[in-house]
Amino acid sequence: MPSVRLGPRPLDSARRAVLERRVRWIVAATIADNVVEAAVALTAGHLASSAALVGFGLDSLVEVLSAAAVAWQFAAPDPHRREQVALRVIAFSFFGLATFVTVDAVRTLLGAAEPDHSTVGIVLAAVSLAIMPLLSWFERRTGRELGSASAVADSKQTLICTYLSAVLLVGLLLNSALGWTWADPVAALVIAGFAVREGLEAWRGDACCTPVAAMVSGGTGAESPEGPTDGACDCGDDCCGPER
Repeated sequence: MPSVRLGPRPLDSARRAVLERRVRWIVAATIADNVVEAAVALTAGHLASSAALVGFGLDSLVEVLSAAAVAWQFAAPDPHRREQVALRVIAFSFFGLATFVTVDAVRTLLGAAEPDHSTVGIVLAAVSLAIMPLLSWFERRTGRELGSASAVADSKQTLICTYLSAVLLVGLLLNSALGWTWADPVAALVIAGFAVREGLEAWRGDACCTPVAAMVSGGTGAESPEGPTDGACDCGDDCCGPER
């Protein structure tokens, strides 16, 4: 007989208030970090004609938009009512990023620009690679306990920034050390691919098996049109109760 995994545990009002406040602090830190990243990456990318750096800078701007959407949601007295709108904003921001970065990378591959070495970009990618996993883990853990699809989606977007930092770092190092100018736009295309995948997941609401809207009954286990709000959960490991 297949194993049955329990959904999110019911939360009392005090615990929910703590988690919602924590999400707001994480979001504020994410916004501040990404504003700096975007400014540095876009400036350095423009100076070095680097599609990967420009893409990374745009991803940071998308991070700001995504985090702002979550902040807007949790600023409401009843955050679950804004859940779907926040997810749509996150999804559209991913799609916009993917479109722009793909066009810029293809132009670079076709010879419209030749990316130069960027020490600033290398340092930026390395710093981001160290910071972003911590922010992502903390927000994801909080979102899982809270049962918020948008908070988990935003944490996944922050995690993408970690992957993209690694991709960016490899591309910039290959270009700098070996003169492989094609590595820069290829790295940018990888960034675009990640953005499309995560945009689709946010659009479908795949980031969390139990959105906040399904928990307003207080975890009673009542059926909803989408399925049970408590009990069996077969949607994957992204958001099915607190971290184990």
